[in-house]
Amino acid sequence: MSPKPEKATEIRAADYNELWGRAEQLLPVLRERAAGCEELRRMPEETLRDFHDAGLFRMQQPARVGGSELEFAAVVTFGALVARACASSAWNLINLGSHHLLLGMFPPKAQDEVWNPSPDTLIASSFVFPAGRAERVQGGYKISGRWPFSSGVDPSDWNMLAGQIAGAEGEPPEQRVFLLNKSQYQVHDTWFAGGLRGTGSKDVEVKGQFVPEHRTLAVADMKGGPTPGSAVNPGALFQMPVFALFPYMLSGVSLGIAEGLIDQFAAGSAGRGKMTGAKIAAVQSVQLRLGEAAALARASRLFQVGNCREAEAMIKEGTVPDMPTKTRYRLEGAYAVDWAVKAVDVLFMLSGASGLYESGHVARAFRDAHAVKQHFSFNTDVAGTTYGRVALGLPSDNPTL
Repeated sequence: MSPKPEKATEIRAADYNELWGRAEQLLPVLRERAAGCEELRRMPEETLRDFHDAGLFRMQQPARVGGSELEFAAVVTFGALVARACASSAWNLINLGSHHLLLGMFPPKAQDEVWNPSPDTLIASSFVFPAGRAERVQGGYKISGRWPFSSGVDPSDWNMLAGQIAGAEGEPPEQRVFLLNKSQYQVHDTWFAGGLRGTGSKDVEVKGQFVPEHRTLAVADMKGGPTPGSAVNPGALFQMPVFALFPYMLSGVSLGIAEGLIDQFAAGSAGRGKMTGAKIAAVQSVQLRLGEAAALARASRLFQVGNCREAEAMIKEGTVPDMPTKTRYRLEGAYAVDWAVKAVDVLFMLSGASGLYESGHVARAFRDAHAVKQHFSFNTDVAGTTYGRVALGLPSDNPTL
């Protein structure tokens, strides 16, 4: 049984519980579609429709346009819930859903251009800043580049692409996020991956496209506190320090994979016997390893949810997390994924030879968990270096913070 949602914030708590119930009802069918999702290499149309019908993509969309505007920690809790059934579907749900939160930070004119035609419009992204080169022109920017890993790009009408604008001599480049319509970029089908195969995380190429000023957002405006979108979306959700909390927008997927495997193993092993005739549940080493996996997953959940709620509480109080706190969020977000993946590894070993079948849920969970871990945000060496520099009195090496 999936864990009940932690107590939600007072804002729109009824929506939280209602959406949670809708997501839970989808788990059996998502589990049935998981293998097909892998084979398709993108989200099935049926799943896309189910998420739209349930309102799940709009969980963090501003309430003023009909969204649920749930707490920030929903990216973790809902991601973990759906990942119990299908990690690729969970990755796309949280990825695409969180982009409504990000659009809520853009100037109101950009929000209207996307949401007025349809508040269900989906937005993909790629936040690989060095991939995009932009220059200032009259009224906006001209941008070119090729970005990898644009998850869920196929059903999306827009894309948030990160880019850099060359600074003056001796100055670092300015970093911005550019909002482009699908008519402005070409999608390259490059997603032949070892894990998270159903995310459709393809390359996107842009050649000299104009982006008006209002369809851009400076990274400097995403470090915590009021944003250009705060004029119409005054809630704390649209003032969060985005890149300090960036790991948590996807870290719940690894947690859900681990928690799902733990429950599956515990339920399926109670009456099973080993080849020697002994009951698996009676073997002490099995008991110890199951306990280890459960502790790792629990620690991962506590750090993820706790940090998200801590940051949102600070923003509500009018305080922006300082640099040591931001680097701690990045560090603990990376380690939270590391712990979840270690829990998956423990369960994979406990599964024995039966976990080798590629068509099985265990093998898919193993592949998907390790694919999550490969994301740059979950590199513990990178996050640890940034944290250590700041803790030792040196400047941060991460300009997005």
